[in-house]
Amino acid sequence: MDTIRGIVPPYLLRHIAGLEDDRYATAAQAAQAALAERPEHGGHAHPSARPPATTVPLRRTVHDARNGTELPGEVVRDEGDPPTGDVAADEAYDGFGATDDLLRAVYARQSIDDAGLPLLGTVHYGNAYDNAFWDGSQMVFGDGDGEIFGRFTASLSVIGHELAHGLVEYTVGLVYRDQSGALNESVADVFGALVEQRAAGQTADEASWLIGEGLFTDAVEGRALRSMSAPGTAYDDDVLGKDPQPAHMDDFVETRQDNGGVHLNSGIPNKAFHLVATGLGGHAWEVAGRIWYETLLGDLSPRATFEEFARATVAVAENHDAADVVRDAWQSVGVWMESTSPSSSSG
Repeated sequence: MDTIRGIVPPYLLRHIAGLEDDRYATAAQAAQAALAERPEHGGHAHPSARPPATTVPLRRTVHDARNGTELPGEVVRDEGDPPTGDVAADEAYDGFGATDDLLRAVYARQSIDDAGLPLLGTVHYGNAYDNAFWDGSQMVFGDGDGEIFGRFTASLSVIGHELAHGLVEYTVGLVYRDQSGALNESVADVFGALVEQRAAGQTADEASWLIGEGLFTDAVEGRALRSMSAPGTAYDDDVLGKDPQPAHMDDFVETRQDNGGVHLNSGIPNKAFHLVATGLGGHAWEVAGRIWYETLLGDLSPRATFEEFARATVAVAENHDAADVVRDAWQSVGVWMESTSPSSSSG
């Protein structure tokens, strides 16, 4: 069973690990190491933290593993410290701030646990490590192999995505397998995109909707790891192949790999959220994001299917005068069927 739950899908790492082209010898070795590392996160909700009576200020700490694998490493920047001059450490610090700012300013949530959890991260993890991941308590960033991937702090959507896995853990705890696992990945993509869009001040129509933009080196024919607006189009490269994400239930991938295709089938709910955000217009974090956030706080099963999640978002959307837009979006990706109603059940 695949257990890697970092930003780079295991199917892509396996492909890179099998490359026999001398131009990508370092990348192949780095991918093999990333697969062997098998970092994990997600799968179980933490006990609900009681929001503190007073505001708990943001607390960030960035560590440096100095190319080792012992966590957390040496502290290089704590909350309020000036920039270090190490671009990875400073990008991580700023990315934590942007993510926390979205949660606090927009959703009145104090950190990912709503109780002021300090945001911890480690940069320069491993030697040419090809991934970034949330391990249940902190963020970890590799520097990339330099041939296919650059440093993983370079993409704000990646930082937001991985911290959003923590948000999922502290709310509904979507089980990291099959459709609930694909929803876990999709929700992380949603909030990763929202963090990036809010930091840039972009409307839904202005945003790229790319996850992991800037991770690939110039040698790769690709824009990002995933596209939420057009799943399956993020990259098309002679060496890496073509982005395999589906955008509709007609193309749902049945597989036992990648925990039942969690990084693949997340393209379907990703596309639904993009349709909601662009259908509503304006800033995606204001209404579309709020609907998704409130859905996480609701009575949703940790093993929710796409249909169950869709019904839950439509129910929440009723309170925001957006139910028709949300329903139409799920119908467009083949999840919401004409016979589906709020009272219907699904297995």
